[in-house]
Amino acid sequence: MTSTLSRALVNYPNRFDPAVLGELPARLRSTIQRRNNVLGPGYTLIYREPVEFVSGRGAHLFDRDGNDYLDAYNNVPCVGHAHPHVAEAVSRQMRAVNTNTRYVQESLVDYAERLVATFPEELSKVTFACSGSEANDLAMRVARFHTGGEGIIVTRWAYHGLTREVASFSPTLGAGSPLGPNVRLIDAPDPRRVPAGSTLAEYMRAQVRGAINDLERHGYKLAALITDCAHSSDGIFTDPVGYMREVAEEVHAAGGLYIADEVQSGFARLGETMWGFSRHGVVPDIVTMGKPMGNGLPISGVVFRPEVCDEFGQNVRYFNTFAGSSIPIAAGAAVLDVFEAENVQQRVLDSGRALRAGLEEITRQSPYVAEVRGSGLFVGVEFVKDRESLEPDRARAEHVVNDMRERRILISGTGEAVNVLKIRPPLAFDSADVTRFLETFAEIAKIRL
Repeated sequence: MTSTLSRALVNYPNRFDPAVLGELPARLRSTIQRRNNVLGPGYTLIYREPVEFVSGRGAHLFDRDGNDYLDAYNNVPCVGHAHPHVAEAVSRQMRAVNTNTRYVQESLVDYAERLVATFPEELSKVTFACSGSEANDLAMRVARFHTGGEGIIVTRWAYHGLTREVASFSPTLGAGSPLGPNVRLIDAPDPRRVPAGSTLAEYMRAQVRGAINDLERHGYKLAALITDCAHSSDGIFTDPVGYMREVAEEVHAAGGLYIADEVQSGFARLGETMWGFSRHGVVPDIVTMGKPMGNGLPISGVVFRPEVCDEFGQNVRYFNTFAGSSIPIAAGAAVLDVFEAENVQQRVLDSGRALRAGLEEITRQSPYVAEVRGSGLFVGVEFVKDRESLEPDRARAEHVVNDMRERRILISGTGEAVNVLKIRPPLAFDSADVTRFLETFAEIAKIRL
């Protein structure tokens, strides 16, 4: 059987190759064949041998045979798979009522106030949506309305969503999703790219200035710079911090807005702060959130400075049937409850530091690991063919990802060359999980590194 991978999936991290379908166990093969027959195009599976799960708990997933897989990849179940407090809150609300934002809901107001209270006081208005894509779509609509501009700046391999509008500034989607003519790309904040005698802040600011100049040369006033504060798809670049202050100054000088995409880096994912942008000592004009908000239920949000969104709200009708409805709001409130009751942010700090220190120790002597980087429970390990050339080694990274899966630990890959391990577990990841992860990784390192 020849491979049937589409051009759209060529760069997809850790993809399953349909050419090996015949080699899978009978039941798994049958389910995948049925899936292929009924689902529309665009779906893909991950790992050399895909895996099916029937239950989960904390940072663990279980297959049909009861095998325990350590989940070090999925950020959507933010406070853990099947968290009992979230499950009970959602179940209780489902047994009561589910209405939308056209009706008065005290629970909606309570949650909005609690959520906004986690932000700097300048950010005091929130609008709910259902997905990160919708949140970023709305954020950009507001930015264009407020600034009168159309120009957009993103990092070179960014991902911000899948609507037609947002796909136009999500370069990681590849050639099948062309960028808009009003979009300009800048490098991710990789300190290794900074010229001698310069600083990361100067380097990033110069890139933004160049992008603004090119947009204006082609008749586009700047609307917004939008960045993921972990630069997840670019290869995970979280440090050093501080450069965003100068970048935001440059954006504001051109009349644009700074949008912080916190879908992946928010909710204490990076450890030191609730929101990734706060690590830089800067306050965005708009912040978007998604995946972790409802621990798996479809809820997202956009938080604004009032002066940015008020006129849009007075002139443009925005209503979303399911956004802000009772059930996802109950899930969102329950997630905040868990953050408070379990001191989630401190757990992220402790587990993240232990995880990164262990990875650094294991890979210290390897000629094939350029860097271990990240913050909190978002860590990347960059594989190269040698440390001098820094030529990416995608094959080695994919071997490690699949070796880990065979030992029942789930991770994936990221970066333009897909040569960076993406280690991004639920925030329920504790010290025992860290130990299991590092012991398994050390075993694989003896073979691969």
